[in-house]
Amino acid sequence: MPVIAALLAAAIFIIDTFSSLDMAIAVLYVVVVLLSATYSDRRGLLVIAGLCVGLTILSFLIMHADDVDVGSTMRALVSISAITVTTLLCLENQAATQSLRAQADLLDLTHDGIFVRDMADTVQYWSHGAEQLYGWSRQEALGQPASALLRTIFPVPAEEIRAELLAAGRWEGELLHTRKSGEKVAVMSRWSLQRDERGRPLAVMETNSDITGRRQAENALHQTRTELAHVTRVTMMGELTASIAHEVNQPLAAVVTNGEACLRWLGRAEPDVGEARASVERMIANGRRASEVVARLRALARRDEPEKFPVDLNEMIDEVLPLLERERAAQGVVLDLALGEKLPPALGDRVQLQQVVLNLALNAVQAMAAVPEARRRLFVCTRAEEGSDRPGLLIEVRDSGPGVDAANLSRLFDAFYSTKKDGMGMGLSISRSIIEAHGGRICAICPEEGGMLFTITLPATGDAPAQASRPREALT
Repeated sequence: MPVIAALLAAAIFIIDTFSSLDMAIAVLYVVVVLLSATYSDRRGLLVIAGLCVGLTILSFLIMHADDVDVGSTMRALVSISAITVTTLLCLENQAATQSLRAQADLLDLTHDGIFVRDMADTVQYWSHGAEQLYGWSRQEALGQPASALLRTIFPVPAEEIRAELLAAGRWEGELLHTRKSGEKVAVMSRWSLQRDERGRPLAVMETNSDITGRRQAENALHQTRTELAHVTRVTMMGELTASIAHEVNQPLAAVVTNGEACLRWLGRAEPDVGEARASVERMIANGRRASEVVARLRALARRDEPEKFPVDLNEMIDEVLPLLERERAAQGVVLDLALGEKLPPALGDRVQLQQVVLNLALNAVQAMAAVPEARRRLFVCTRAEEGSDRPGLLIEVRDSGPGVDAANLSRLFDAFYSTKKDGMGMGLSISRSIIEAHGGRICAICPEEGGMLFTITLPATGDAPAQASRPREALT
């Protein structure tokens, strides 16, 4: 380019000086200035422009030193003015180009992949970060359709994203791109819309941050949590199996007893069909109860999310009480039962709620082993929550045991913390997780009269009351 500019300047000087053409040949020096602007800096361009002006003046003096006229003088002034104006415009363009180049260099400093595409989705700018992120060089990416190049997978239809971009001027979301190597990469993408002076969409600058590692970590964490939830449920099942499994023997023994009774009623000289029928009905009921116990154990071990249905808390507690019978009788604990009147049902998983109540009641019975037998009383109460805008249901389990030190009260629901010598420390922690998953809460306090009081609060469904009045009763 410098050689071409020099040859062109020499040719213009010769023609302007030695030809008889009556025109402003020196105006063509602007071509030399424009060519020089592509490779010269500011100072070099000024020097070249000065040489062009000097050649114009020198040619004028050679041709018209003896006979200066107005026409030739005006042609020389027009040529000098054209060279000057062109030089100033080139200098301004160089300054703007340098400013843009400096800004582009700043964009290349970031590790994010930044590129600019026009409204036809054609890549106009491709940063160094984009080269590192996607693997395509700037020369390979420029002029290519961005979506086709990156094989973009959008979270929603692309038309919806485009509409939001045009309306708000920006868009942000997660995209899935493909590198040059074929590897998938998840990015957090931020789009900014550029408009012209008339407000028409001109281009889109897209900034993409690689979140593939974070997404993989989140997926791994979710998987770990799922596995941990399964392990904790199985752990809880193992802790309660010793207390529940023997209950399977009770309905089976009852089946055998009622079967023998049925045979005796039928073996009389005059068979008592009514008593035999009643024995068979009790056999069926106990057989179903054994099946339900097994179903509860299987439900604790399944990975499936529990389904929630309306649960009558009083009936649910009635089903739990037989599971406590042997432990309570062995410890000589009196059961004081107070079930609320006309309570609406709660929404939840019946098996999991039974698991919580059973765990609290078993803990209470075992905690009273250290107090005199005459003082061993277990209180189980259900009632409606008072003083709340939203209907709530309360389940209270209270014992007359030694209680817990105030310093350790806040740790009761921590995993692996137990006040029992052979305890695993998982029961209360899992119980709290179950209640919180049902939208409720569980808390423990030490009443002034001694023992422990656990209170479960559950949201009610707002349906009609599930039952009539239930009397308060004490069972020995």
